[in-house]
Amino acid sequence: MSAVAFTVERWTPAARLTIAATVVLAVVAALAPLWLGPGAMDRLTILFVYVILAAMWNALAGYGGLVSVGQQVFFGLGAYFTIRLADAGIDPFVAMVAGAVIVGVIAVPLSFPMLQLRGGEFAIGMWVVAELAHLLVNLDPLIRGETGTSLIALNAYDAPMRRNLIYWLALVSVAGLLGGLFLLLRSRIGASIQAIRDSEEAAASLGVEVTRTKRLIFVLAAFGAALAGALWLATALTFQPKAYFSVQWTAYMIFMVLVGGIGTFEGAIIGAVIFFAIETWFGAAGVWYLVGLGAAALVFALLLPRGIWGSVERRTGLRLLPVGYRLVVGASPAAVRAAPLKETS
Repeated sequence: MSAVAFTVERWTPAARLTIAATVVLAVVAALAPLWLGPGAMDRLTILFVYVILAAMWNALAGYGGLVSVGQQVFFGLGAYFTIRLADAGIDPFVAMVAGAVIVGVIAVPLSFPMLQLRGGEFAIGMWVVAELAHLLVNLDPLIRGETGTSLIALNAYDAPMRRNLIYWLALVSVAGLLGGLFLLLRSRIGASIQAIRDSEEAAASLGVEVTRTKRLIFVLAAFGAALAGALWLATALTFQPKAYFSVQWTAYMIFMVLVGGIGTFEGAIIGAVIFFAIETWFGAAGVWYLVGLGAAALVFALLLPRGIWGSVERRTGLRLLPVGYRLVVGASPAAVRAAPLKETS
């Protein structure tokens, strides 16, 4: 009886090439204001916001197993605290980051009751929290109910400088959040997060601190969504609570992740790019645009339940940004590398 050869893979040539290409792309993106027009920079800023939202919801639900339909609470609060801090005299760009930090701090005590909920209870509970936050923000005299207000502090900067700073802040935010999330998921904590998603009881039996680990990913997702809300405010300038606390933001997150591939690092990014393209081309279609998004999500759920990247990875074994290990079994590592195998944490 011959022994079966096997190897444990994490990095692959394709992954190393992807990391190198990502670094080069980030450098090129940082220099983009030198040749891009105002319209293109604004659109790229919006794309960065979509990538942040998709990556954060995927981290929460795809890796942490916490499916939420109330992430708009953090998106809206990120914009709200930016308005509040800027009104207090803080530089608007400092206020954006500080506002997101405040939301992250708020998410810590909020996590104690919310993480006691399971499945659908957690999802609906988060939606209830979002509605309560919406009502409380409306009571602020500065906001004036649904009338809203504007981030007038940005007028201290001339238009070209303001646009460049918003763009660079969005670029640094998306690079920092994606990079931090990638490193987190590749760490021991990341393995614990995915173990909890698969089975809390089994993870606990192995010594994983379930509640503390879930709290970490909950707070990270809150901070990321809040920063996205602050960046959106910077591009839109106006703040109306019903627009920022709308459940459509979570619907967009879910769409991007399901289309790209839930539980895959690459899938959230791909889904955000696809959503951005659809929104750019068909966003002016009004209600039919939303109908089209719903129909597209249904088609993907039926035909590609793993999403685009999930299906590609399963069929080809290609991993561009691997966060886990993979056991490759066969006569030789080279022979079986071409065969798709399930990645393990």
